[in-house]
Amino acid sequence: MTSKLSGIPVSARVALSLAVLFLCANTSTAVGQSSGDGDVVVGPTKNAKLQDGANALSASNVEKGIELTLAGLREARTPRERRTGLSNLCAGYLMLEQLDQALQYCNDALELSDKSWRVYNNRALIYVLQRRFDEAEADLAKCDELHPRSGTTKMVRQMLLHAKHPVTPVITVDDRGGAAVVEVDNE
Repeated sequence: MTSKLSGIPVSARVALSLAVLFLCANTSTAVGQSSGDGDVVVGPTKNAKLQDGANALSASNVEKGIELTLAGLREARTPRERRTGLSNLCAGYLMLEQLDQALQYCNDALELSDKSWRVYNNRALIYVLQRRFDEAEADLAKCDELHPRSGTTKMVRQMLLHAKHPVTPVITVDDRGGAAVVEVDNE
């Protein structure tokens, strides 16, 4: 099976892997601290499964992370826990490149709150991989509005530009006259 990410340069794929991992919201933030996604966390969660799921996703144990997050979501007591679980499922399924499932969880999370730039960023990446460029642009604009200067958003924007306008090298080998001469034209 060919990866949907195979057309993206290796350096961008590595950066993407790190970016998706950082999209897993930490559910144990202390009272009053900002989570960075527009929400103020109301307190540490008592939902250990959500926390363990986020930790597993961060450790690239994606299947276990999804399993724990689904279990934690069934026990979610607050809207914040529910949003966090849905956001993490979006990121987890994105990491597995199961784009339709990831998209559904992103949409569910955004129904609960439209203030999470991280979810918009994940959804923009899904749209890039699905070649739905206008929708990706709209979500990236929302990311810029909610969290200007995000490095993660810049990476997804670069992936969008690469997907829309790929650079394909043209290699010409001229073996006339003895030694081979190689020209590379990256128009």
